[in-house]
Amino acid sequence: MSIAQLRAFHHVAAAGGFSQAAREIAVSQSTLSGHVRQLEQVSGTTLFERKQRGVALTPEGHALFEITSRLFAAEAEARGLLKDESGRIGGHLRVIADGAALPLAIVAKLRDMRPRLTFSLSIANSARVIAQLLEYRADVGVTAQLPSDSRLHARKFSDVGLCACVGQAHGWSDRSCVAMADLDGMAFVLRERGSRTREIFEENLVRHGVALGPVTEVSTQDGVREAVAAGFGLGVCATIDAGHDSRLHVLPIVDADIALTEYGVCLEERRRLPLVLDFFAAMERLHCGAGPEKPRF
Repeated sequence: MSIAQLRAFHHVAAAGGFSQAAREIAVSQSTLSGHVRQLEQVSGTTLFERKQRGVALTPEGHALFEITSRLFAAEAEARGLLKDESGRIGGHLRVIADGAALPLAIVAKLRDMRPRLTFSLSIANSARVIAQLLEYRADVGVTAQLPSDSRLHARKFSDVGLCACVGQAHGWSDRSCVAMADLDGMAFVLRERGSRTREIFEENLVRHGVALGPVTEVSTQDGVREAVAAGFGLGVCATIDAGHDSRLHVLPIVDADIALTEYGVCLEERRRLPLVLDFFAAMERLHCGAGPEKPRF
């Protein structure tokens, strides 16, 4: 086998398909297909299950992807050490988070340090953030879920409060805050299970002996926002993720004393990569400064 074959396999596995991998690394799809086919022939192993939309790794493919991820992470670390990333002015960072506001604030600080930085940002629930990091599909994560897996390195950013949000037509739209007891029996729109915000909110409900009324589950925070604006119930979010939707009104929950704690997370084996180190340095700068912009509507 050759390093070119392993690299082609790695890019296809990371991208989830040949066409997406070809676009990301600017090579032809036929070149990638040829390298992967040769690797499968030489090894006598099927690495991908071909599907109508993309590919899925076989068990052998998963095992190889873990190896190639370590291999090419080590290559990137060596390149960064020897070349100092051309003065550390650029690089590409794959970020995954359970909300958009905090990672974007960190990346803005990071871009001050690296003016030519490019990045991608994926939004998922907290459980998926951890899974994507372990699957080598992201370089860093920002999540309210402290990982228990020893393969991950986490640094605390800050504690974040909870707030309820209502549509402007709701009877509470002229209030400035609410208490947990006010929420008893109220209809709510919540993220699906796996959302750390929902978990913390439900812990507060139990502590205060509050039982909600009907609950509608929606898979994304944008979906929650739309459902609340349409009058299907109240929503709940972290203060930094409230957004700027004029259709909604934010109400801090004054006695929600179990707070969310936000963490920056990466694979333990990648924590010393120059770009990852700079990400955590940017997070620290943000924490020591004013922090993300406060939510408003």
